[in-house]
Amino acid sequence: MDIFGIPLQAFLGQLLLGLVNGSFYAMLSLGLAVIFGLLGIVNFAHGALYMIGAYVAWFGAEKLGIGFWWALVLAPLVVGALGVVIERTLLKRLYKIDPIYGLLLTFGLALIAEGIFRDQFGVSGQQYAVPELLQGATNLGFMVLPNYGGFVVFASLLVCLATWWTIERTRLGSYLRAGTENPSLVQAFGVNVPLMVMLTYGAGAGLAALAGVLAAPVIQITPLMGSNLIIVVFAVVVIGGMGSILGSILTGLALGLVEGLTKVFYPEASSIVVFVIMAIVLVIRPAGLFGKEK
Repeated sequence: MDIFGIPLQAFLGQLLLGLVNGSFYAMLSLGLAVIFGLLGIVNFAHGALYMIGAYVAWFGAEKLGIGFWWALVLAPLVVGALGVVIERTLLKRLYKIDPIYGLLLTFGLALIAEGIFRDQFGVSGQQYAVPELLQGATNLGFMVLPNYGGFVVFASLLVCLATWWTIERTRLGSYLRAGTENPSLVQAFGVNVPLMVMLTYGAGAGLAALAGVLAAPVIQITPLMGSNLIIVVFAVVVIGGMGSILGSILTGLALGLVEGLTKVFYPEASSIVVFVIMAIVLVIRPAGLFGKEK
């Protein structure tokens, strides 16, 4: 069976690849949306944290014998701790001034991290093996599903929905949202707002690292992997609506599929289709698809 002259299995395989890319977009844009929505910081260092997470997994496997499953836990903790240090030593000094300073600081941090890793590891890239349990593929009849690709999509959806539920449906999430709107009032009720802010940034950094570990077996690990992706992820956040948690998840997945379809029907436009959609959305709805109009 063909779809527009393309074999069904090839068509569905490209859709799956788009969904895997969309899963990475969703996780990274989710971390950006959490940090911006709750702290008001445009975190340009997010791509560098994603890259560092992948390198932590690779270093753990090559030097310490730490497997993929442990890396899924350890890399977010390590990079989350790094995020806490960044927030406590640098970002906390910028909360009461123009947000452009936070953007410039995080952009500078991204360049520093990229330079350090390029100096240490070069730009040729490192390989990270797919875990043995997820190697191979499953024949579903209508398509052959790579086991690792299916795992990435499932794990990303699980993490994204758990994060959304925590922020939107729990008492902790209500404290976080209230703390960003009126920190003095929330602190008067005995909530440690600075600690909450610190942990929020650390959690956003940890989400970026988790995406990096999941991406490591799919792409080559290079110091440029974060900077190559972060502009697309920012476009995803803008389309979904700055600070919208659910918007980032849905838009990331949808744009991954759109990008995958574009590679099938018009490959030359696949690298710009996200930005074309962003331009159209900004003209029609400047706050984004799920953002709140002021």
